[in-house]
Amino acid sequence: MATKRSPAAPATPVSLKLDSEERARLASLATLRKRSSHYLMREAVREYLTREEARQSFRDEASMAWRDYEETGRHATQAELDGWIDSLGTRRPKPAPKRPLK
Repeated sequence: MATKRSPAAPATPVSLKLDSEERARLASLATLRKRSSHYLMREAVREYLTREEARQSFRDEASMAWRDYEETGRHATQAELDGWIDSLGTRRPKPAPKRPLK
């Protein structure tokens, strides 16, 4: 998942090519936000990495679940899941369905 950069880890420069319209938009937003263009670009990269790492983690988890299902055939039915979901937020929510042992 996302890793936090150590405060002591040195940052290294990276070249990024933007067309003139993108540069102008970035400069305008930086002025409005009272931040530097550099700050906004770093934040954009951080947010992108965090979002994409989460997406990849979701994909990896789904792939592992599918492989597990193909190997074992164990699963929870849609009816079991619907009943559990409908119970959430009630006074007595049901426990999450367990996958039956084959």
